[in-house]
Amino acid sequence: MRLPVNVNSLINEIKKEELPEFVTGKTGFANNNDIKIAYEILDSKKPNGETIVLVSGHGQSKLIWPSYFYRPFLDQGYSVIKYDNRGLGESDWIIDWSKESPYTLEDMATDAIAILDSLNIEKAHFIGMSMGAMISQRIAISYPTRISTLTSIMSTGFYDDPALVSVSKRFYSNIIGITLLYGRKLKTNSQKMKFFLSTQRLLQGKGDNTINDKEILQKAYFELKIRKGFNLKVSNQHTFAIKASGSRYIELERIRAPCLIIHGTNDPLIKIEHAKKYAQLIPNAKTLFIKGMGHDLPEKYIPDIHKSIFKNFINKLN
Repeated sequence: MRLPVNVNSLINEIKKEELPEFVTGKTGFANNNDIKIAYEILDSKKPNGETIVLVSGHGQSKLIWPSYFYRPFLDQGYSVIKYDNRGLGESDWIIDWSKESPYTLEDMATDAIAILDSLNIEKAHFIGMSMGAMISQRIAISYPTRISTLTSIMSTGFYDDPALVSVSKRFYSNIIGITLLYGRKLKTNSQKMKFFLSTQRLLQGKGDNTINDKEILQKAYFELKIRKGFNLKVSNQHTFAIKASGSRYIELERIRAPCLIIHGTNDPLIKIEHAKKYAQLIPNAKTLFIKGMGHDLPEKYIPDIHKSIFKNFINKLN
């Protein structure tokens, strides 16, 4: 995956400049069986009393959510919670982990519930992307009284479904190429920043959207300089959490929260066939399939996404 020709000058520029403040809300920690989960809550200036929880994906901290995605919710009166999944950011990194006894998506779902408990929030709208949507599905299944609506973005009900293709061959070969190019040199901040940008570019679809290279590099540097940096072991841990959790196909029919499924037609990581399959298993689920969108949230698609999400909110569980 080609990086922009000016990537080195961009990185040098970022290192010299003052970094933007990517954490602007009130921060805290929830305790879940001695695992600390770091969260941030952004309050609306005109609160409507409802809360949205954003659940990040595989190997991605709360910084992955672009401000243009969550600001419209604040404008409409919703409080927004972002948090670092276990193993990421300022949440506890799991040291005593093994393939024989991995944590699961169910365990990760209890992290979100612990945040609601610590803030005395009875229920919330859950919006998850990728693995974060798998966690949100699990919350809707296992903790139905804590969820008002479910928005499941670029996800699946069973990633390892043998009847479906998940990762394209081209994507897989590109990941190998990126790892060979940068994976052996992740001891410097510059190489870590390049690796992060490469993976984000790889997730793009085929639409005419553009990517903000500088902001992505700034967020990577923010993780490295202001927060705890990148946990190189978390990718394996999250992969095994997904594998250990298996299929949710049978359980999905138990979801009663109004559900919206969003997926891009050119998603290179989780093919749209996954969305089409699990959408049929959730009672009354609505779908929004976006032509050209990949495994990301480009700003050009956000107005249509928000229109569908707000429409789903109208049918919330009381």
